[in-house]
Amino acid sequence: MIQSEPVTLARELMQDFARRTGLDPPAPSPQRYLWTDAFAVCNYLGFSERIGDPACFDLAHRLVGQVHRVLGRHRGDDPRRGWISGFDEQEGGLHPTIGGLRIGKKQKERMPGEPFDERREWDRDGQYYHYLTKWMHALNRMSRVTGDPVYTRWAVELARTVHARFTYLPPVGRQKMMVWKMSIDLSYPLVPSMGLHDPLDGLVTFSELQAAAAETSRETMQMDLRAEIADLADMCRGRDWTTVDPLGIGGLLFDASRIVRLMVQGGFSYPDLLESVTRAAASGLRAFAGSGTLQSPAVCRLAFREFGLSIGLEGAEWVVPCHHRQSRHIRPGDCPVSEDL
Repeated sequence: MIQSEPVTLARELMQDFARRTGLDPPAPSPQRYLWTDAFAVCNYLGFSERIGDPACFDLAHRLVGQVHRVLGRHRGDDPRRGWISGFDEQEGGLHPTIGGLRIGKKQKERMPGEPFDERREWDRDGQYYHYLTKWMHALNRMSRVTGDPVYTRWAVELARTVHARFTYLPPVGRQKMMVWKMSIDLSYPLVPSMGLHDPLDGLVTFSELQAAAAETSRETMQMDLRAEIADLADMCRGRDWTTVDPLGIGGLLFDASRIVRLMVQGGFSYPDLLESVTRAAASGLRAFAGSGTLQSPAVCRLAFREFGLSIGLEGAEWVVPCHHRQSRHIRPGDCPVSEDL
């Protein structure tokens, strides 16, 4: 198959990524970072499907294994050893995500009783909710491409653990809340505030996993996320998702594209959410476009935030026509559903 120049360039960038991070050729101490690695898995799978390159599929498969072996285990400079879950080597290998996955930050996590330093916290390890949901999505993509349900099972095991440890019922009020960042072993919060879009991201991602599990699993009870989904839907109720952060806007559009996919497939019970998400994204886009940020020097901007926006905009190209066809009545075949999302 003839490759276009953008596809060739993107593939070269991903080959360089594999080399620099110790994926290919394999390095004794690979540099794994959960957020970037989740997108990388999806990229490699996309190349594998679009240009029929088995080497890209092999990189996706190897990256999943490397992430689990590195970020599913305690750091090399931590006195604790082995899997974060506490499982022995054999059981940990069978359930590599059940204890969660580290971020992969360079500095060690903040210990209990150690004073909070907002600037340093950005560089410290732990577990981020919104990184974990991205990895769940990547694992689910692996299952869709390979037909192997084990990846979805790992994603569901991760989802159940994450929901149990990140959410809590506050002393006042009946609506659950969640924390933004937890310790590596998920025993205490590192940043107790809730991310603006974390409940939404969780709801959409968990709904994806529930739909996939219903299609492939014979272990219905072990793969059931309906209780967690109900909690997240309650947390989403009445929230304003508006943001001027380009990464956040891109995330809203990405979630909107996945909501449409689920609605087409009949796997989403909250169709009214699509309108509030797309409205917030449109409002944020107008504000961002008028902010002058894109006219600022590159050195003053964060590339990954604008990359996140570009991914969301790609999905918006088909979300918008679907949304205009009365979102409650979308039927299979109404809208093109991209398998690359």
